[in-house]
Amino acid sequence: MKNFLFTLVFLTFLWGTSFAQNEEMNSDEQMKIWIDYMTPGSMHEMMAKQVGEWKMVSKMWMEPNAEPVVSEGTVNAEMILGGRYLKMVAKFPMMGMQTEGWSLEAYDNGKKEFINIWIDNMGTGVAISTGKFDDATKSIIYNGKMYDPVAGKDVEFKSISKMVTDNQMVFEMFGNFDGKEVKMMEINYTR
Repeated sequence: MKNFLFTLVFLTFLWGTSFAQNEEMNSDEQMKIWIDYMTPGSMHEMMAKQVGEWKMVSKMWMEPNAEPVVSEGTVNAEMILGGRYLKMVAKFPMMGMQTEGWSLEAYDNGKKEFINIWIDNMGTGVAISTGKFDDATKSIIYNGKMYDPVAGKDVEFKSISKMVTDNQMVFEMFGNFDGKEVKMMEINYTR
């Protein structure tokens, strides 16, 4: 209950501060901006096409020229909070462990960019990336950071997410190895 009250007070303060910061607009104009910001649009509709149960086959390269580690699993995808966010829950074996990972994808109407947050039971950190939809490749190209416990610091990565057909998606992740961009992971999804 305390968290709910704190959140309510914080949002009320944020809303009031926003209105107070732009005195040149009347409250109706400011309200329209908030409504436009909070209303799901075409990018949210695009994300919603991923809703459902998926089979996934992943390949992970521990080194650039090594054979990939292959695993199969499942993904359950659903739109949450009124169609504003895509939540994907993946379950698959990795390195002898049953892995569960959660992806939360957003499209920020104000910033005109995608935001992805990834968490899993293989660590305690959070991978956060932002990206834009590339119309030429029909893909979302993300750039982000995640903590590498071996290196003891954040490392940068790039990922590409593409809905190939209504029933096929591909996710690729790239990292830096000796100053060169190399593919670290590829996941093929089918339903």
